[in-house]
Amino acid sequence: MTKYDLIVVGSGPGGYVAAIRASQLGMKVGVVEKEELGGICLNWGCIPTKALLKSAQVFEYVKHSKDYGIEIPSFNADFSGMIGRSRGVAGSMSKGVEFLFKKNKIDKLMGFGKVKKGKIVEVTDAEGKKTDYAADHIILATGGRSRELPNIKIDNKKIIGYRKAMAMETQPKSMVIIGSGAIGVEFAYFYNTIGTKVTIVEFMPNIVPVEDEEVSKQLERSFKKEGMTIMTNSSVESVDTSGEGCKVTVKTPKGIEYIDCEVVLSAVGVSTNLEGIGLEDVGIKTDKGKVLVDEFYRTNIAGYYAIGDITPGQALAHVASAEGIICVEKIAGHHPEPLNYNNIPGCTYCVPEIASVGYTEKAAKEAGYEVKVGKFPFSASGKAKAGGNYDGFVKVIFDAKYGEFLGAHMIGANVTEMIAEVVVARKLETTGHEIIKSVHPHPTMSEAIMEAAAAAYGEVIHL
Repeated sequence: MTKYDLIVVGSGPGGYVAAIRASQLGMKVGVVEKEELGGICLNWGCIPTKALLKSAQVFEYVKHSKDYGIEIPSFNADFSGMIGRSRGVAGSMSKGVEFLFKKNKIDKLMGFGKVKKGKIVEVTDAEGKKTDYAADHIILATGGRSRELPNIKIDNKKIIGYRKAMAMETQPKSMVIIGSGAIGVEFAYFYNTIGTKVTIVEFMPNIVPVEDEEVSKQLERSFKKEGMTIMTNSSVESVDTSGEGCKVTVKTPKGIEYIDCEVVLSAVGVSTNLEGIGLEDVGIKTDKGKVLVDEFYRTNIAGYYAIGDITPGQALAHVASAEGIICVEKIAGHHPEPLNYNNIPGCTYCVPEIASVGYTEKAAKEAGYEVKVGKFPFSASGKAKAGGNYDGFVKVIFDAKYGEFLGAHMIGANVTEMIAEVVVARKLETTGHEIIKSVHPHPTMSEAIMEAAAAAYGEVIHL
């Protein structure tokens, strides 16, 4: 039986990053993967969706080219071309991970991984052949998949999940999207921009419900301006697929409504991949579909660890990567700092983009803080005006007593590239006044962070 220092089950952004870091630290590493290297993120999530969104953004620029003094007499959205580009980008990224595995001498163990007692991983390949591998340490990083509502089963024909949504053969004329988290609103933007009639149905009072309420309201305004139908405080009760399209029954505050559409996209979150991976056989504890771990990702059974979507932290690629690094550094005898889950940035890549970190205004007040809040609209930003995209704002929240940077919430063009400033500032315990006195370049979108901080303290210049 082949023996490793570490076996990682799953090669997503948690698994492959953990494997590479372990190899850097001198470990002999094997990674089990049943599909493509890079997992869902590289192949069916973060990366290919951003490629689709970029195509939609370019199409939107072409549609509005006259606003920039450019005449384009005829153009059309080549749906299959957009899908093809997206798949090509995903393929090249997966090949990049393959290169990194070779560079770091990591063994790729293709097949379905199942943990057994005695720190053994059984790998079943595509032909059904089973091979056992031993390791001193085993990290589970099996990720997640589309969650299904019990009354709305995904058939990948008329009721689809995110994987099918990014690889459809033809563009649907109309689509109902159930759920308005990051996946829902990103696909809503993509399909609406290229001409699909989009309706979003959200159970909560606001779309993107985890965001600050002002951000949610701004996105709803922006989406409605682009022609989308938004139904909040509403739920899809059933979908009749017996006809040519779909007849969707929606329960709204005003009563039952019926919507006819070609396709329904179920975007109601993620379910963890815990089935059949041997947790019960080994005795690894779970709760509510998550593997229970300590601050260094150790399970209750020595030598077995878990990271990423299958653990209780935020289900985000960058969280999984950070957890993987902390986990293997602890295994290697280093002294990593536990992850601060209140300083994790969240990004949504529709247009306008959304980025946030830390407390919302409501959560800060509920936590007992007396707050100073500053807002700066992009309508007052020279760079945003010059770029032609000035929907949105930056909102910052400080503790009134000590100036602690409690949180930031942004909606607008390129804000996903701006949020890291706040993450670093919070990590360094930077105060509001230090942000105000840090000179930001002009004209840039990032000036809005400085201006919003100044607004919180009554010092804003350009409002």
